[in-house]
Amino acid sequence: MAKRLPPLNPLRAFEATARHASLTKAANELNVTHGAVSHQIKALEQSLGVKLFERVGQRVKLTPHGAELLPAVSVAFDGIAAATQRLTRPASSGALSVSCVPALLLLWITPRLGSFTAQYPDIQLTLIPSNDPRDSRAPHIDVCVHYGDGSWTDCWMRKWSGLELFPVVSPTLINNRPIRNVRDLAEHVLLHGDDGREWHTWLAAADALDLERGRRHHLGDARMTAEAAVHGHGVALGDSVTASALLARGMLVAPFSLSVPAVDDFYVVCRNEMRATPIVQVFIDWLFAEKAGDDGRADAPVAGRLVTRRKRPALKVMGGKPT
Repeated sequence: MAKRLPPLNPLRAFEATARHASLTKAANELNVTHGAVSHQIKALEQSLGVKLFERVGQRVKLTPHGAELLPAVSVAFDGIAAATQRLTRPASSGALSVSCVPALLLLWITPRLGSFTAQYPDIQLTLIPSNDPRDSRAPHIDVCVHYGDGSWTDCWMRKWSGLELFPVVSPTLINNRPIRNVRDLAEHVLLHGDDGREWHTWLAAADALDLERGRRHHLGDARMTAEAAVHGHGVALGDSVTASALLARGMLVAPFSLSVPAVDDFYVVCRNEMRATPIVQVFIDWLFAEKAGDDGRADAPVAGRLVTRRKRPALKVMGGKPT
């Protein structure tokens, strides 16, 4: 059955009168007569079958029924006003709040902020390092770029990028303690950014699962493992999106030609009502355009360095010293 809703104009009169506690002030705000507001409120009371106001001198006071109705009406009108403001503001100005996987935010989005600012100088970004699935429903966050399996519910989402995983290590560490084959990883600390699934996947492809018994650190996320690897604290699993800049600058090297598909992917996620807002659309379009630009570059550092294999491969070592 269709939901039974009272007429809009009586609800507007009710909300304004309750807010001002005055029929006269409500009439002035709505640009109608005192009698018109009184008539609308009576019509609403008749429609609902309850009394909404009682007079107290020159003012009006909500009855218990009116007090129960007011919060829902106020929230509804506030939501309509906010949605209207979002729809009518220029696409290239305003504030935008973005929640993003910490490693992707630090290593991929932050280096490209100049590109975004140059195109949209009047958009003020708030960037939040997070991969919390609750962010997709948080009212203070406009759009998310998160890593996961695409199982977010009651929201809009689109896959932004898959990624490949491969070991990365600092040039200093690999020069001092060479990695000539996969067995040499036993002499190094393995840096984990998750519960161990990703290293398990790579070691299984390399036919070296027994190395999981070696030394390891669990650092919480890929941003921290990349930073630890740069400082020479062990071997991390880089990925084909966030590790590219570190490889290109020579801060890390990939000692093997083997990469494996990550279990999850990067997704752009937002609340359904935010998807159509111009400022969110601008940011999403920019994200996909930047990624397409990366994919189209022939000199991408990962593409020329790694070969993805899904069956048991023969490992090719890139050499004990970085080139």
